[in-house]
Amino acid sequence: MPPAAFKTAELTLHGHRVGYRTGGSGPALLLLHGIANSSETWEHVAPLLCEHFTVIAPDLLGHGTSATPRGDYSLGAHASVARDVATALGHERVTVIGHSLGGGIAMQFAYLFPERCERLVLVSSGGLGREVHLVLRAAALPGADWVLPLLTSGRVIGLGRGLGALLQRVRLKPDSDLEVLGRGFASLDNDGSRKAFLHTVRAVIEPGGQRVSALDRLGLAALLPTLIVWGERDSIIPIAHGEAAHEAVPGSRFERFAGAGHMPHDDDPRRFADLLADFCATTEPARLTPDHWQPLLDGGRA
Repeated sequence: MPPAAFKTAELTLHGHRVGYRTGGSGPALLLLHGIANSSETWEHVAPLLCEHFTVIAPDLLGHGTSATPRGDYSLGAHASVARDVATALGHERVTVIGHSLGGGIAMQFAYLFPERCERLVLVSSGGLGREVHLVLRAAALPGADWVLPLLTSGRVIGLGRGLGALLQRVRLKPDSDLEVLGRGFASLDNDGSRKAFLHTVRAVIEPGGQRVSALDRLGLAALLPTLIVWGERDSIIPIAHGEAAHEAVPGSRFERFAGAGHMPHDDDPRRFADLLADFCATTEPARLTPDHWQPLLDGGRA
């Protein structure tokens, strides 16, 4: 049988266009992509997931086919839009899956809306440590507003060749994840998307590294089935972040993809789809209340 369809669509939320892709039937998976990316990042694995699940993959505001409004591009704002997309499509409860920046948004989703979250899956996730690729740290610099249009021009970008040449000039060898960054920069082809990118980057990254960390709150996820997936050769966010998160979340499951970089779900879609199906089949969906954190917070009072 051919893979199930993964179709594009759009809706309007709070006056703004939000693009998304969806397909399949069954328990709902909410897939959240990384920075300067879109729902397209799931195009190889989503049809496989659609064989067992309803898949919802929104384009975050400022990304893909979604609008690029002036406003809030924080993790909480992105999590709220993700919740609203799921609600608009009739899904009250989801397994939330986040890649890179999307991992930080997924953790924020689980923290803000625990009653909506059945499971949490983090894929090469941001928000778990300081280290992050130099190019993303550079985007947090004040002068990036002027440099970014040059990096994203048609003359410079060609499957990462322009970015690779730039890195070579400053004697930094392009790594295996360079194409991921190159495609992301190539997508910033208008003023609105560039501004949205910079607002999003600066909400979570500073020149010294990631400025947002969930490590101090991961223990609160002990009641939420959690799967952490990482590529062993990830050069954008190191696998050590995933290992530390696994230690911090009691009962979590950690899976490393040998030979994979920052996109393990794209490097081996079949393994990723089978892993996710097994994780969902062998864990009971959480049934949490909005205030279920309260006893844990009360226990931390001095």
